[in-house]
Amino acid sequence: MIEAQVQSTATGAIVFDRALGVAPDEAWFDHAHWSALGKADAHSGGRGGVAFVDTPIGTCALRHYHRGGLAARVSADQYLWTGAARTRAFREFRLLAHLVGLGLPVSSPVAARYVHDGLRYRADLLTRRIEGAQTLADRLAQASLGPVLAQRVGRTIARLHAANVWHADLNAHNILIDSNDAVWLIDFDRGRLRKPKLAWQQANLARLRRSLDKLGAKRLEGFDAQFWHPLLAAYHDALSQSLVAAAPRGVSS
Repeated sequence: MIEAQVQSTATGAIVFDRALGVAPDEAWFDHAHWSALGKADAHSGGRGGVAFVDTPIGTCALRHYHRGGLAARVSADQYLWTGAARTRAFREFRLLAHLVGLGLPVSSPVAARYVHDGLRYRADLLTRRIEGAQTLADRLAQASLGPVLAQRVGRTIARLHAANVWHADLNAHNILIDSNDAVWLIDFDRGRLRKPKLAWQQANLARLRRSLDKLGAKRLEGFDAQFWHPLLAAYHDALSQSLVAAAPRGVSS
């Protein structure tokens, strides 16, 4: 269980897992700091990319929040200030802590911070690195997909949806497969808990399919039969089982 602790800084605040045994300072969120120590490994991924940094509590993924779409033309990384609890970093930290508590396969949050400046703020997030992992996009590029992996991906997404979690950007880059072929989900920026509803659940799956098609899945012979259909079958089976397990049982006399 992750116990969040908040400490103020000169320009904002940091929230971190009390169990770390150490309180991260602002230098932990500074890529240049880790680079100067020779403890940063730049890695491209997502808007602005992710840096893997070797912190005192282990290797972590450091992500600076960047805006996307038309909003990025106005400001690349500044967001409208509406309160500390509503900052992107603090919201994602809280959601990840909740998911870890449920035993879901997500990257554990280490710390998050915001830097407040008038009506705007910037933010960063540190999460535990999932060692030896490749993205689903990587596996697609290597043509190393198959029905067994598809079933694992489908069941993992079903676990997420059974917990009423909406992933705002479920794509092939945000699904990781580790060296044991276990499936993990990452990047829960803007994700949230929602009431169970088929519409948003199917929209998540449709977004993933569009991502795979954009990366060339449509050009792979047998992709639907060998991967997509097994994924959907495993997803629907696992979600149905979770609903049955969660249904209230009658009281016997």
